[in-house]
Amino acid sequence: MVSRRRVLAGLAASSLLPSAGWASVGAPAFLSAARAPDGQFVLTGLTETGDISFTIPLPARGHAAAAQPTRAEAVAFARRPGTFALALDCRDGTVLARLNAPEGRHFYGHGAFSPDGTQLFTTENDYEAGLGVIGVWDVAAGYKRLGEVSSGGIGPHEMRLMPDGQSLVVANGGIETHPDMGRAKLNIPTMAPNLTYLDFSGAIVETASLPVAFHKNSIRHLALHSDGTVALAMQWQGAEGAAPPLLGLHRRGGPITLLAAPERLHGALDGYAGSVAISGDGREVAITSPRGGVVHVFDLASGTFLRGVELEDVCGIGSRAAGFFFTTGTGAVGALGDSVRQQPVQFDNHLVPIGT
Repeated sequence: MVSRRRVLAGLAASSLLPSAGWASVGAPAFLSAARAPDGQFVLTGLTETGDISFTIPLPARGHAAAAQPTRAEAVAFARRPGTFALALDCRDGTVLARLNAPEGRHFYGHGAFSPDGTQLFTTENDYEAGLGVIGVWDVAAGYKRLGEVSSGGIGPHEMRLMPDGQSLVVANGGIETHPDMGRAKLNIPTMAPNLTYLDFSGAIVETASLPVAFHKNSIRHLALHSDGTVALAMQWQGAEGAAPPLLGLHRRGGPITLLAAPERLHGALDGYAGSVAISGDGREVAITSPRGGVVHVFDLASGTFLRGVELEDVCGIGSRAAGFFFTTGTGAVGALGDSVRQQPVQFDNHLVPIGT
């Protein structure tokens, strides 16, 4: 196993601005997994006008993807507990590499590139030990695995590069699973989700946890503000009918702040936040609930609930210059609160931004 310092050395800062490479495939703003009308699972590129700029077949259902920052290349991840990820040339669908999780590991459906695109980081389960790890892959060497570091918890799901370009934040969902048990959750009574921040050496520099009363609130998905604020979307694993907050905000050095809509609206989320995004102007934060068919939007600075927007089976959400872009399992896509387009696919859970 390589040293932690070598493993995360690729986080040295470089620009995350879109490159001309993505212009070669229609300059999409987002990536999304989807299901085509014939049942084929695919990875799509989406523009901010709702156009599909490319479609690439996948061997099984995808969850999320990671966009290479310097060229039109993406890594598509299988849905948990998948053991494969595909590095794809988005210009023609060529499979550049197939990443196989090492023995005793499986992917959690998310990953992130280093700012210069030379390394890929993947959230994984060391399922015999019941611990989370971050796998590290050398892109130039054909996605050769370099090693791994601890995720700082159990069940790491989404992971993002912090705006400083020099550290990672990991959503450790707290749920222990084992592939022999499918998607069964094995430790609900004792689960302990957290946010973990890792520095260049792989050392844990900060951990933020939820209040004890909300220890069954699995932290799953993340969004970032340029000032370092992390927004987190959660999924409740406790008693049915309970309605804990499902949106949190965190700044390094402080506690997690929990936000919720007024009671009569909050219950519509049904204990499940699917995705989270912060608007491009930094003023608003939003979570989606495919179970409730609703998007909840809050003022980021004050935490005040602003509005709810009903959309059937909505889950994917991403930022626009002002406001949000969404996708649904029914194929609807568009700017939140604006005109809606219908595409002939069923979009899966997430919108992955390109170049931000």
